[in-house]
Amino acid sequence: MATGWQNRVQVRSFDQAAIDAGLRQYMLSIYNYMAVGLAITGVVAFALAQSPSAMQAIFGSPLRWVVMLAPLGFVFFFSARIHAMSASTAQLVFWLFAGAMGLSLASIFIVYTGTSIARVFFITAATFGATSLYGYTTKTDLSKMGAFLFMGLIGILIAGLVNIFIGSSALQFAISVIGVIVFTGFTAYDTQQLKEMYAESYDRDTLGRIAIQGALQLYLDFLNVFLFLLRLLGQTRD
Repeated sequence: MATGWQNRVQVRSFDQAAIDAGLRQYMLSIYNYMAVGLAITGVVAFALAQSPSAMQAIFGSPLRWVVMLAPLGFVFFFSARIHAMSASTAQLVFWLFAGAMGLSLASIFIVYTGTSIARVFFITAATFGATSLYGYTTKTDLSKMGAFLFMGLIGILIAGLVNIFIGSSALQFAISVIGVIVFTGFTAYDTQQLKEMYAESYDRDTLGRIAIQGALQLYLDFLNVFLFLLRLLGQTRD
């Protein structure tokens, strides 16, 4: 009897160890996809910013609207078609999206100094790392945060549209502060949600698609925190 009980304990311990190893590999793949996506965005943005003629051709003409709206189109397409894509196709779409985002973000090198961009990037990386680690390790259920974070996002969008017409620096400051808080919250929330998805025992191809979709979510969380912090802490070239 004791031997049978010990065997069951050993099997359960082995199964849990396998689950934990699989979860770590799954989360690591998400972070790797995200990191490569950010690298593609950064390289494309920096390379474009080094060519004044290319910058003038894009941002000095109506083509800038195509470049600025293209990433949004990729997000909508990705969200609508992700379940019908193979993991390899989803990966390709994500790389294309990251490149399109790089074209769109090249303009920040016109507005802000390179030193301040680098400084804010490392601040964002540290903030993201700590918050995502919290979302991964905490035993607190963060699902209740979802509704509040979504309402905060809607508030940011509405306030941003209003500020286009009134041009208030105070309102822009408030939007940036709230934006950092909201997307920092989304980082912890999304990390926990992605972790819990693994427990639903998807097949390998589905997990591959979810990993890329998760990379997109965390990529957007990181990028929004970066852009809002850049508005708060970035040093302009004026």
